[in-house]
Amino acid sequence: MIHGNDPAEYRRFFQEAWRKYREGADLEPMESLVAKIIGLHPEYHNLLESPQIADREFTTLTEENPFLHLGLHVALHEQLAADRPTGIRALHQRLVRRQGDPHDAEHRMTECLAEALWEAQRGGCEPDETVYLERLRRL
Repeated sequence: MIHGNDPAEYRRFFQEAWRKYREGADLEPMESLVAKIIGLHPEYHNLLESPQIADREFTTLTEENPFLHLGLHVALHEQLAADRPTGIRALHQRLVRRQGDPHDAEHRMTECLAEALWEAQRGGCEPDETVYLERLRRL
C-alpha cells in the first residue's frame, strides 16, 4: 500500500514494485498495478532502476517527474475501479472506444486529473469533481 507524505518512501515503493516484477516475485495488488503501469512506460525503466532516483528532486518545469506521471495513472486506475467520481468508468470506456488505445485514453484523462489536483492545491480545497468530470466529458 502507498501511504504517507514522504516522497522518497513513495518513490521507493514504485522502485520496489518494479524490481519485484522484473525478478518474478509475488506482488501485492497495489504493487501489481504499479508494475503494470511502469511496464507501459519503457522510457522510465532505467530511471526507476537507479537507487538514487528516490531522493532526487524534480523541480524544474522542463523536467518531467516520472513519479508524478505514474502516480496519476495509479490514481486514475483507482478512480476507475471505484467508479468515483461516479460516471468516470463510463467516460473512460467511451474515450477508449473513441481513441482505440486504453493507454492513450488514460494519458488524456490524467491531464484532466492533474489540472483538477493543481487547482485544488492552489485553492487549498478538495478537487471539484463536477469540473473534473466535465473536462473528461469534453475529451
